[in-house]
Amino acid sequence: MKVHTRRSTGSAPGNRATVSPLRKSDDDGNLYRRLAAIEAKLAELLDTPRDELAERCLIRSTSDPGYIPHECLVYLVRATKRENNQRWFETFFRELSRRVLRKLPKPQQSERFTDSDLRERVHGHFQELIALDRQGYCDKLDFFEIRFDAALARLKVSVGRKLYRHSSRRTDLDDPQTGELRADVEKAIGSYNPFRDDDFSDPHYRSQLDAAIAQLPPEQREIIEMLRLGIPMDSKDPNVVSIASTLNCVEKTVRNRRDRALINLRRIMGGDEA
Repeated sequence: MKVHTRRSTGSAPGNRATVSPLRKSDDDGNLYRRLAAIEAKLAELLDTPRDELAERCLIRSTSDPGYIPHECLVYLVRATKRENNQRWFETFFRELSRRVLRKLPKPQQSERFTDSDLRERVHGHFQELIALDRQGYCDKLDFFEIRFDAALARLKVSVGRKLYRHSSRRTDLDDPQTGELRADVEKAIGSYNPFRDDDFSDPHYRSQLDAAIAQLPPEQREIIEMLRLGIPMDSKDPNVVSIASTLNCVEKTVRNRRDRALINLRRIMGGDEA
């Protein structure tokens, strides 16, 4: 499957007259393709003087016609290497880096695995991908030109999983006397609901959530999936299907697994509320 390119007659980063195709292929050998809207926007941007592009980087409102989508900004950053123009690389990358950090968890003070760890590791890994691309071609960046939010979500999940494996968070969450979740941890969970309507209606959020759920331990993942289906944790009525009856365990066990799952989801996904 070939990627269609569009011609441009104006000046552009790298002095390219066409939108360069992506190089990464899927499992069937088909080249990755940008969304049609992104291709069209790139064709427009390639006809735009770079001084104007620099000004448009300062536009924060996504509804503004001059706003540069994340996917296009990744393209512009990558395109600067073709003419080895450090000035424009720094201009575009500064804004791209700001946007990446904007989507990562805010720094929080705590022990061991922290939101600060996730923020620093994800941002650092993204910078490494950019550096590798400038040395040659990093096809891992191609998905960022297709669906930036989903690509960043995958990166957060990957980094979060590694941090989870190399930390003793589970021990830190437990009361050393009872072995149960600490009271302050339960309180911190509060009314967090990953399926709330205002977020769940966003397809990018659903994609990020699905990826995060997939990384949960099996016993936590099955409870979250049942909660997603609206199955109650427990019921006094023997005719009502509940999570406790399905898993043949008491409600307290279900609640503990649910709470641990919610903690892990918040840490993996990040965001302001985490």
